[in-house]
Amino acid sequence: VAAACGSMTAGAADWSDTSIGYRYGTRFAEPYGRTDIQKNIYSLTHVSGYKYGTNFFNADLLQSGSQDPGQGTTQGAQEVYVVYRHTFDIGKISGKNLKWGVVRGWGLTVGFDWNTKNDGYGSKKRMLVAGPTVSFDVPGFLDVSLLWFDESNAPNGINTRYHYKDHAALNVAWGIPIGGTPLSFGGYFLHIGSKGQNELGGPTAAETHLDAKLMLDLGAVAGGPKNTFLVGFAYEYWKNKFGNPTTGLPVVFAGANGRAGPGATAKTPMIRAEYHF
Repeated sequence: VAAACGSMTAGAADWSDTSIGYRYGTRFAEPYGRTDIQKNIYSLTHVSGYKYGTNFFNADLLQSGSQDPGQGTTQGAQEVYVVYRHTFDIGKISGKNLKWGVVRGWGLTVGFDWNTKNDGYGSKKRMLVAGPTVSFDVPGFLDVSLLWFDESNAPNGINTRYHYKDHAALNVAWGIPIGGTPLSFGGYFLHIGSKGQNELGGPTAAETHLDAKLMLDLGAVAGGPKNTFLVGFAYEYWKNKFGNPTTGLPVVFAGANGRAGPGATAKTPMIRAEYHF
């Protein structure tokens, strides 16, 4: 997948940034599971711009501790989660300057999410994404998108791929340098609408997902190249993770406590490091 996405603009990129990253925290959470899960997350990220727009690709390898075991073992589960987004810049395609007040440009974003996890549930999420994007005129970038999600899954015990109700999402992504300091503030915010019934006939709930990071350009501080080696802190807040209601599920779908449990809402501080090349 990474090779295919990279080949789309390899010969025509005006600019690009590729990085490998690492995140670690001890308070990750999973629906129907615990809220004190240890995870190591390794990532590969690529961002590039070309004549008619931009590409974003990210692949996370998530290694859980034993608090979130894999199926049939006491060892921690493993998950791969891939995100790809391509934004067509309407101004560049039309050859017109569409800057308007605080708006830098307008675009159309398309892409997909893909995941697999080897725990008892066995998620195999596939999701198509499309919708308009507004880019604001700030140092760095600030993009706001209204997206349409077409999501399906085929977890363990489900013979055919289950398609959820199509639903909308508000997505905000940003990366902003802090004045003339070696610090930057970045991340994303997602509010995702309910996707109807789940594959067992139970209800789903709207999700709120925030992932924010404060990073220090350690290379620049040490007198080396800028924007190469970054370290910092991150925080993730994820309510009703993957659409699982933290409260309110009928007992038949969630066990005696009648809900997906506190694990359906994650509040996770992390340390983070990135190497850009």
